[in-house]
Amino acid sequence: MPEPTKKDEMQNGQPEEMVTPETVAPESVPSESNGALPLPEICLEVSPPPDPITEAITEAVTEGKEPVETDVRKPESAETEPLAVAKEPSPTENGSVQLQCGAMEMKEAEADSSAVKEESPSSPPPPGDEVPAAPSPSPTPPTEDASSVKKLSVDLPNDSVPVPAMGRKDSVWSLGDGPAPDDLEKPIDPPPRSTLLIESPQSGTVPVGGDITFVAKVEAKDLLRKPTVKWFKGKWMDLASKTGKHLQLKETFERLTKIHTFEMHIIKAKENYAGNYRCEVTYKDKFDSCSFDLEVKETEQSSQNIDIRSAFKRSSEGQEDAGELDFSGLLKHREPKQQDDTPEVDVWEILKGARPDEYEKIAFMYGITDLRGLLRRMKKIPKEEKKSEAFAKKLEPAYQVDKGGKIRLVVDLADPTVDLKWYKNGQEIRPTPKYIFEHKGTQRIMVINNCTLNDDAAYSVSAGDDKCTTELFVKELPVKITKSLDPVKTTVNERIELECEVSEEGAQVKWMKNGVEVPTGVRSRYRVKSEGNKHYLVIDDASREDTGTYSIMASGGTSECHVQVDLKPLKIYQDLQDMTVRLGQPIKLHCEIYPGNVPGRWYRNGQLIQPNDRINIIHRNKIHRLEIETCSLHDAGDYTFVPEGYSQSLSAKVHIIDPPKVHLDSLNVPDNTVVIVAGNKLRLEVPISGEPAPRVVWMKGERVILESGHRVRAETYGDQTSLTIDVTEREDTGNYKIVLQNEAGEATASVKIKVVDIPDAPDAPLVPVVGGDWCSMTWEAPKYDGGSPILGYFIERKKKQSSRWMRLNFDLIKETSFEPKKMIEGVPYEVRVFAVNAIGISKPSDPSKAFIPLAVTSEPTMLVVDDVTDNSVTLKWRPPETIGAAGLDGYVVEYCIEGTDDWTAANTELTEKTKYTITGLKPESKILVRVKAINKAGSSTPRTIQHSILVKEVIEPPKIRVPRHLKQTYTRRVGEAVNLVVPFMGKPRPKVTWLKEGKPIEQSHVSIRNTDCDSIIFIRKAERSHSGKYDLTVQVENHVDTAIIDIQIVDLPEPPQSVTIEDVWGGNVALVWTPPKDNGNAPITGYTIQKADTKTMEWYTCIEHYHRTCITITELVVGNEYYFRIFSENMCGLSETATQTKKSALIVKEGMQLNMPEYSDRDFKEAPKFTQPLINTFAVAGYNATLNCSVRANPRPKVIWMKNKIAILDDPRYRMFSNQGVCTLEIRKPSPYDGGMYTCKAINDLGEAQVDCKLEVKGGFTFYELMQRGVPLHLIDKYMNEAKIVEQEK
Repeated sequence: MPEPTKKDEMQNGQPEEMVTPETVAPESVPSESNGALPLPEICLEVSPPPDPITEAITEAVTEGKEPVETDVRKPESAETEPLAVAKEPSPTENGSVQLQCGAMEMKEAEADSSAVKEESPSSPPPPGDEVPAAPSPSPTPPTEDASSVKKLSVDLPNDSVPVPAMGRKDSVWSLGDGPAPDDLEKPIDPPPRSTLLIESPQSGTVPVGGDITFVAKVEAKDLLRKPTVKWFKGKWMDLASKTGKHLQLKETFERLTKIHTFEMHIIKAKENYAGNYRCEVTYKDKFDSCSFDLEVKETEQSSQNIDIRSAFKRSSEGQEDAGELDFSGLLKHREPKQQDDTPEVDVWEILKGARPDEYEKIAFMYGITDLRGLLRRMKKIPKEEKKSEAFAKKLEPAYQVDKGGKIRLVVDLADPTVDLKWYKNGQEIRPTPKYIFEHKGTQRIMVINNCTLNDDAAYSVSAGDDKCTTELFVKELPVKITKSLDPVKTTVNERIELECEVSEEGAQVKWMKNGVEVPTGVRSRYRVKSEGNKHYLVIDDASREDTGTYSIMASGGTSECHVQVDLKPLKIYQDLQDMTVRLGQPIKLHCEIYPGNVPGRWYRNGQLIQPNDRINIIHRNKIHRLEIETCSLHDAGDYTFVPEGYSQSLSAKVHIIDPPKVHLDSLNVPDNTVVIVAGNKLRLEVPISGEPAPRVVWMKGERVILESGHRVRAETYGDQTSLTIDVTEREDTGNYKIVLQNEAGEATASVKIKVVDIPDAPDAPLVPVVGGDWCSMTWEAPKYDGGSPILGYFIERKKKQSSRWMRLNFDLIKETSFEPKKMIEGVPYEVRVFAVNAIGISKPSDPSKAFIPLAVTSEPTMLVVDDVTDNSVTLKWRPPETIGAAGLDGYVVEYCIEGTDDWTAANTELTEKTKYTITGLKPESKILVRVKAINKAGSSTPRTIQHSILVKEVIEPPKIRVPRHLKQTYTRRVGEAVNLVVPFMGKPRPKVTWLKEGKPIEQSHVSIRNTDCDSIIFIRKAERSHSGKYDLTVQVENHVDTAIIDIQIVDLPEPPQSVTIEDVWGGNVALVWTPPKDNGNAPITGYTIQKADTKTMEWYTCIEHYHRTCITITELVVGNEYYFRIFSENMCGLSETATQTKKSALIVKEGMQLNMPEYSDRDFKEAPKFTQPLINTFAVAGYNATLNCSVRANPRPKVIWMKNKIAILDDPRYRMFSNQGVCTLEIRKPSPYDGGMYTCKAINDLGEAQVDCKLEVKGGFTFYELMQRGVPLHLIDKYMNEAKIVEQEK
């Protein structure tokens, strides 16, 4: 519900029903689309008959155009005019309240304190002028001047106008029939409003073109931040968006007085600036507002006649506002106008009586150029309403009903037979228990039961073509408190529940504590719930802070109660205990009280103890503890614990004792060890503490050091003791003990004195390992390091025959081993060592034994496992890369069981071969194997297989590797030997089976020999019966691999079956023959034709390698008689015999006619057909591979190569050839990625054909190599996954 304005309040705080005038402004009419709620006002307008001039002016102002200055008053406008006033509500037949309008004359002398005020068109009356409202028994039609517009406003309390009704345009309405509420005349308290404004804007008057300022002040003493101020004109127009050269808003703040000043400046005011303004101040949940009026007076100047024709002339051409209506002609002219002697013509009357097609003619006749503006104005002229023919009595303009009440809407029909329909917001209403329709004679009644806020809407009823409308306003009654809050008195940690009952279920209420709203969020201690009409405020765990005055606020009243939360009585279960603590030990004070959730404070000697890193204060339920990790002398004293909110306290005393102590930390030496060089003076001062002062004794071992000593003496004075050694010696090194004693106890400490010197010389070094130009030497550290750690060693070397030593290192060597290098092989050397500490360099050690450098070989290379069985492992390796001058004697093979370090030599004697089989191994065991190379210098570094070897026969699936020449048909002549070797793989030894045409092969005709890695089929003398398909099956347990070998044994063919002379003409003979019955198990490749003259019978070859079975022999000699014979030919050669023609052909002289047979042209077109398919091929990675096939088609087909059903296009790695039907695809340097299914597809107009083959590329590539070749990542990933799967299968 919006906050009320000052208009809604009187001095006594009670609202009154009153009628107040307001200046009509274009911005004062709220639009339905605006979300802001207007002020609670009900406006009654009494409009005179429309006047064209006034309508035009009003429309121009409403549309936001420039204000129009005109004088539309007539001499008779000064007469008094009747005004509609509000009437006291009186009950009617159906219980409704109706506002009726009466006539009343305005008198200036009677303007005192009435609730009705009239707004004059020229200037508003003073704010205090009021006219009493006199009821009239019957409404009197107003008789007003046509140029004036009267406005009547009735202010009602906010509760009387529901929120949905405030958002509509309520221009002219009255209260209709409805039930009369019982408490309508009772005063209704307005909602409380915070007073923020200490100075409100006052109404003012300004002449046209003048300036005026309105000031509002807000006191900021109780405000944490600046309040929000908004200026409005009318009900809803926010002036913050209208600032410019005519309107300015200003804010200032005075720090001394703490007052915010807000100013609104109106510059060069215009007539349309007049009206009602409002200032609203908002701060958090506080709100305040004030309304004031602005009156703009015209300057006194002679009025001028208005020329409607000049009002509708267009503005200057070519400007931005060209084409818009220019109402400057309606304004008062500042310059004198020349008198026009032409009589005035009322153009509007002419236009009203003319037809629409005559408007243009009349406009040009009277000089009106803006025809469009004129037509728009004509459309907006209100038409005279015709008297309703269907309704004898229409609905009232508006009705009001209480929420939950009942309302009756009644109309009288002139014709009872007319169909009647009721509508709500344009939607037809159907009879329901909520909407009941009644008929009483000519009356039609709609009863709305149990009215809710949803029923607040516009209703209409239609009877035939007539229609009347009304507005229904639903008033929401205030919520009253029927059961007040009860006071509560409890103790902490208890549950508090405040209960209140209101008059309406589901009502909104607000809980307050000490005048502040109670937070009810998710993390709040307060819970609010409601059950029907009851509302509860629950505090689960009460505390003393919850004490206060709680209240509940409803729209119809408030209720409050006092809640008192007291402490529970204190009970001490365990008191504090006195304690004595050694210095540095923890202090733990403990007590136990009830109630457990009461906090408290700890004090030491009356001073509050704050927790820190050393002091820890713990409170857990009933237990309170004070813990001090390490106590000091300052921690002694009286300790007190005071529970919060109680007068009782708990006390205890803490006494701290301090035994003697030696403070060796002040020496600032590591591990309490003092280092001094032999021969120097030492004075050691050590601080001590203890109360009383302790007695000090210095001891070394069992010997007590006295103060009267000569070279070594001890002294004690004050809080420190000292030890003095004038000249230190090596024997002074040792532990010195300090003993302190006093009444509190005894303390001891030890100080180690270390006298340092140069170290002793090391022993002679050893040379255990000798290489080709290096050796490995070791030595022991000196027995005495001089009391200082050995920093390193210097190494020197010399040839045995020489006396000149050469230092090998200039940086100290930390270890006790070294490898001298760059020695000459075969020359004896000696080495020696110097020890170095922080004091200096020792004497040199004795020389080592002489040694001669000899080089061992490098480790063997490429050690791999060649074979594994159930009890043996076969290894292969390559010789070492480097073999010294000592040569290579052989190899030693060693192995050990995995998990142990016991290496066993597999060969007792050196083996010179690079392959060795370790036998006698346990099945299912895992071993590690290494190989060493041996020569005179010793054994080389062993070469070890990285992974363990499982001694178990590895099952390797069989794989037949068919040679390339056997992948095609293997052809041999009869009598030749056939020797085929087919290699295969598989472990253990595969089982090999040969079948011919699905049947076993007879060993008497074919010899078969099988080994571990291949199978040999041998035919000593091949016969044609040996031809066929041989199936090779290799099986290892459940794994099987098969291959088919096609063997073709060919022989010479037989001659053609018959040769016939078809025709003889001229010197030509046509021969026809039939193919031979036996082609020798090979296709016939051609024929050889020979001729012989019957005179000599010598045979001459006419043509060789002829393919067809018909031929014409030409250029024969006329007069001769010829015989012909034909040989068949295949890949083996010509047939042994030939077939001769039975008849001879006589070549006769010319002149004889030849009977030529008629031949029909043959269609050689055919669809593609592959005569030679593609064959599955294996390729080696990095070497070019080719795929070949042959196709026959006419016309020539288009050949397309595909890989994995994807066409190969513009790939530089592939080259495609097609020559005489032979199609070739060359793959340049293939990789495993290039493997897959390849397809050759031939297409022409008659059809298409395709053949497939599988290409497998052996030899893989690494990921880096594939990336270098530009292979896409997703294909590399696919290839690597396939390679892993293959490895897993192997």
